[in-house]
Amino acid sequence: MPELPDVTVYCEALDRFAVGQRLEHIRLASPFVLRSVSPPLSAVNDHEVLGIRRVGKRIVLEFENHLFLIIHLMVAGRLRWRPPLAKMPRKQGLAAFDFPDGTLLFTEAGTKKRASLHLVLGEDAVQEHDPGGLEVLESSLVDFHERLISENHTLKRSLTDPHLFSGIGNAYSDEILHAARLSPMKWSTRLATDEVKKLFDAVQATLTLWIERLREELGENFPEKVTAFRPEMAVHGKFAKPCPRCGSPVQRIVYAENQANYCATCQTGGKLLKDRALSQVLKDDWPKTIDGWEEMKGVGT
Repeated sequence: MPELPDVTVYCEALDRFAVGQRLEHIRLASPFVLRSVSPPLSAVNDHEVLGIRRVGKRIVLEFENHLFLIIHLMVAGRLRWRPPLAKMPRKQGLAAFDFPDGTLLFTEAGTKKRASLHLVLGEDAVQEHDPGGLEVLESSLVDFHERLISENHTLKRSLTDPHLFSGIGNAYSDEILHAARLSPMKWSTRLATDEVKKLFDAVQATLTLWIERLREELGENFPEKVTAFRPEMAVHGKFAKPCPRCGSPVQRIVYAENQANYCATCQTGGKLLKDRALSQVLKDDWPKTIDGWEEMKGVGT
């Protein structure tokens, strides 16, 4: 799922490509992507784009007459800028927004159609789509701490809860926790004062770093390769590969449709966190430390 750094550069690109242009027409390939009925989608035709903003992980296009298009990419949704009247991809195309200078394609890979589009009237209607998470790059340490301890969750769950923190998802939470050297399973209300400061600094530094990296990679172009798995990442998507800090193999916990990636040496004092699926298979044979994991891997080789 595109997260705060990715959505930020999407918004900045749309500001360059679409702001000041009039939306001539919206073509829908999938009627299910449109989740609102009033105002009708045709109400925004021939209206100028006045601005772009991010609301959580959503992208909002502001038009004349207080109309707002809200795009939620979810997991597999993507935006692409193409020449005027570009054809939509047959299988992945959801919608096309036709402007005089180009077409914004809204696509979604896979069979689970979760991405959505809303057209709403007025600022109050936009705010109804805001989960209310704290904007971490604009917050103080005090505000961050208050939000962190407002609910007792694991750090992984707290960081990825859109009602607590805005724009952080599965990928960047892994990177943040690795930078802070904190376990993803540590409870949010049990952090020492210095650990809260480390986590706050890691949130700020990690998100800022990735925004700058993506901006540099993009230049003045429109984002084309938006992915949660990047070679420069320390632990996310790097299961069994060496931690860039200490060289230990990166571990992961898989649960539901998500996963937590971490370095046991750097983040959990060498202790392996139980993977719900694999540990149930191995039961008492599940290794408790990183040394035990390496020994288990070596059996039979």
